[in-house]
Amino acid sequence: MSKIRVMIVDDHALVRLGLITLVNDQGDMEVVGEAGNAPDAVRGVERLQPDVVLMDIRMPGEGGIEATRQICARFPHTKVVILTSFADDELVMHAIQAGAVGYVLKEADNAELLRAISAAVQGKSALDPTVTMRLLAQVREQGRRAEENAFHDLSEGEMNILAELTRGKTNAEIARALSLSEKTVRNHVSAILEKLDLSNRVELATYAVEHHIFDHVRKE
Repeated sequence: MSKIRVMIVDDHALVRLGLITLVNDQGDMEVVGEAGNAPDAVRGVERLQPDVVLMDIRMPGEGGIEATRQICARFPHTKVVILTSFADDELVMHAIQAGAVGYVLKEADNAELLRAISAAVQGKSALDPTVTMRLLAQVREQGRRAEENAFHDLSEGEMNILAELTRGKTNAEIARALSLSEKTVRNHVSAILEKLDLSNRVELATYAVEHHIFDHVRKE
């Protein structure tokens, strides 16, 4: 069986030395190259075609995220695993968006790091559970904020009209339910479409359901 070919990218020489020693001590892995900055990392991957890159997320210059983006775009066979610290939650999100398949805390034990390398080669995500919980909380918070902002530009009256529209009612039925004229409802629907940058009632209803409109209007 061929060994997993690993490249180490970190701007600290002592960190690289420790990682190189650890990886080369494994019977099924070998370090084929190292780099101390993003440009050298990209050039090294182009020349060496490693299976896995252990990428420090914080480096001077372009940094690990930009290197990850370039490597994942140009060399899809090479998998990038980010080396991070507790303070790097937002950067880790950007790195994953750039194409990284996982991340490992620098404080993690050796076995966890080696598992991350093996998982990357197998096409699996290598996600540290501690950081994962923090990222999930961040994603949930972003989702909550996005939902709160989904109807930010609508007045209470427009929200009530949209809720009735989402229930499948016609303009005439909405007018009767809310004690409005049909013309007023029609004008409000046009205004809602413009505010939400949507084209028709179907798109409006879909948008409203996706953003849980009935959690934002008063119960009947």
